[in-house]
Amino acid sequence: MKTNTLKVPGATLHYEIRGSGPTLLLICGGIYDTARYAGLAERLADRYTVVTYDRRGNSRSPLDGPPEPQSIEVHGDDAHRVLVEVGVTADEPAHVFGNSSGAIIGLELAARHPEQVRTLVSHEPPLFELLPDRDRWRAVIRDVEEAFATEGTGAAMRAFAAGFDRTGREHEEAAPRGERGEPTVEMAEAMARMEKNMEFFIGYEVSPFVVYLPDVEALRTSSARVVMVAGEDSEGQPPYRASFVVAEQIGGRHVMFPGDHGAFGTRHEAFAAKLDEVLSSP
Repeated sequence: MKTNTLKVPGATLHYEIRGSGPTLLLICGGIYDTARYAGLAERLADRYTVVTYDRRGNSRSPLDGPPEPQSIEVHGDDAHRVLVEVGVTADEPAHVFGNSSGAIIGLELAARHPEQVRTLVSHEPPLFELLPDRDRWRAVIRDVEEAFATEGTGAAMRAFAAGFDRTGREHEEAAPRGERGEPTVEMAEAMARMEKNMEFFIGYEVSPFVVYLPDVEALRTSSARVVMVAGEDSEGQPPYRASFVVAEQIGGRHVMFPGDHGAFGTRHEAFAAKLDEVLSSP
C-alpha cells in the first residue's frame, strides 16, 4: 500500500493506493476514514487500483483553518482532485463507490465531472429531502442542531440516533473487530481517530449534507453509468428509500447488495464480490 497527501483548497488530504488495474475510488461517509475500507480494498486490489482517502476535516486530512459547515460541492471537488492526482483521465475514467454521505459525494462527482467516472455505485445516500417524510427529518435535524449548539457533541449524537431509533433500526454500523471480538491494534487506532471525527460529523456535516439535492438532469444525461444500491437488511431506513427515489428520478439502475448500511466494512467478501459483479457488468 502507498500513502501520500494532496493539498487542496482549504485542506490537505491523506490518501492510500492499493493494487493494480482499473482505478476504483472508494468514498467513505460519516465518521469513517480509509481504515474502514481496508478490508474491502484488500479484497479488490487483485483486480483494481483501489484509492481511498480521509475526507477533509476527518482523521489525517486536516483543514487549513477552524471547522466550518461543509458542502457536498466542495467534497465533490476533493474527489475530483484525488482522481486527477492518481492519473485518471477522460480516456481512462475511474469506477467510484460511495457509502452514505460518500454516496452523495459520488453523485456530485458524476454530475459535475462525468468524464472522470466510468461507473458510480451509490450506496444508500441519506438524501432526506427526497423522501415523503422529509418534514419529520427536518425536525430531527433541527433537534440535532439545537443540541449541538447548546449541549455539545454527545447530546447532538443522541438526538441524531433517536431520530433513527424511531424508524426501527440504529443508523451507525458496528465498528470492525479482530478475530476474537477485540479491536486489532490498527483498528483501535482507527477507532480513536473516528471518535475525534464525531464532533466534525455531527456539528459541521450532517445538517448541510442531508439538505443537498442531486442534479437530476445532469445525472440523467451523464456519460457516467450511475447504479444506485441498497442493502438487503436496510429495508425501511431513509438512505435505503432514498436510493430508490434517485434511481427512479435519473432513470438509472438499482441493485440490492448484501447486508445493511455498513456491510462494506463488516461483510467484506460478499460485498466485494457484489461490487465487482456490478462494475464488471455492461
